[in-house]
Amino acid sequence: MNSLASHSGKRCFQGLTPEKVITCAEEGIGQRCTNLCRPLNSYINRVFELEREDGTGLIIKFYRPGRWSREALLDEHSFLLELQGREIPVIAPLPMPDGKTLGQFGALPFACFPKCGGRSYDEYSEEQWLELGRLIGRVHAVGAIRPPRRRITLAPAHSTRQQLDSLLASAHIPPDLRPAFQKLTDALITEISPLFEQTRMIRIHGDCHFSNLIHRPGQSFYLIDFDDMALGPPVQDFWMLLPGRAPECPLEIDLFLEGYQSFMNFDRRSLALIEPLRAMRYIHYIAWCAHQVSEDGESRAAPNFGAHAYWEQELADLEDQLQIIKKAPAQIQIS
Repeated sequence: MNSLASHSGKRCFQGLTPEKVITCAEEGIGQRCTNLCRPLNSYINRVFELEREDGTGLIIKFYRPGRWSREALLDEHSFLLELQGREIPVIAPLPMPDGKTLGQFGALPFACFPKCGGRSYDEYSEEQWLELGRLIGRVHAVGAIRPPRRRITLAPAHSTRQQLDSLLASAHIPPDLRPAFQKLTDALITEISPLFEQTRMIRIHGDCHFSNLIHRPGQSFYLIDFDDMALGPPVQDFWMLLPGRAPECPLEIDLFLEGYQSFMNFDRRSLALIEPLRAMRYIHYIAWCAHQVSEDGESRAAPNFGAHAYWEQELADLEDQLQIIKKAPAQIQIS
C-alpha cells in the first residue's frame, strides 16, 4: 500500500463487463474461452474465474491501479516464476503471446493464472507442520538469492512509518484522539525498531496465513496470493500460522523449524520479532481500511471504520500490544 491517495476505487474497475474480461483473457493467453465468467472474492483487486475451450480453468486478476507500480507487480511475477522453475508449489502467471506476464486494460494491469483448486486447513498435524516448514524454507532459499527492485521493506522505520504518516495526514482519525494515536505509535516504533537492526531481510510472501495455503489431495501444500510480497524478515512468513503466541506453541515451532532448516538456516533470535510484527500488522490493517474508505467511501473489512468507538478500540489494542512487547523476553526459548 503506497498511500491513502484516492484512485477512484469504485470507478477504476468500471468497464470490466464479462465480455471485456473474457476478451482480455483470450488476448492475454492466446486461447479461446467459453462464456463462463465468475467473479471471485477479492477486497483489493478484481478476480474472475474463466474457462478455456478445452475445459481447463483460468483465473484472471485485474490489479487495482495505484497500489503497486508496474515494476513492483513484475517483482511478484519474477519471484513466482523463479519458484516455479525450481518446482516449488506456487501458482505462477501464464506467459502472454509477447512473452510477458502482465497485460493492460486501460488503467488496469492484469495477469492470467491457471486455476488450481484445493482446500485450506486451520489446524495442522505434526507431519503437516514439517511439510509447511520445508515449503517455506524452499521459498526463502530462493527469496534470499536477490532482493526485489520495487517492493516495500517490512520494517518499523519503513513500511509501518509510511503507513502511519499516511494515516496522520488523513482526516480519518478523530481530532481528539489524534495526539494519543501519534504518541502511542511513535512509542511503538521507538520500542521495536532496534529489534530489526540486525535482521536479515529477504524476499518473502508477506501474508502467509492459513487461507493462503491450499492443499491438493495426493500432492502437497501450495502457497498462493503473493500480492503482499515484500523485503522482510523470514519469521513474517511463519508467525501467522501459529495457533497462539509463540511461548504457547513450542511443538509447532520446533516442527516447523525442523522442516524449514532442511533448506534454509533460521536465526532463532528472530522469534523475538513475532510480537512486534503483530503490532505492525495491526497498523497495516488500519491503514488498509483507511485506504479502502479513501477510495470507495467504505471499508468492507471494518464496517464501523472511522467511528469514535473504532479508534478507541484500536488505541486500546495497540497499547496492550506495546505492553506485551515491553514485557517479552529478549529471546524466546525453544528447544
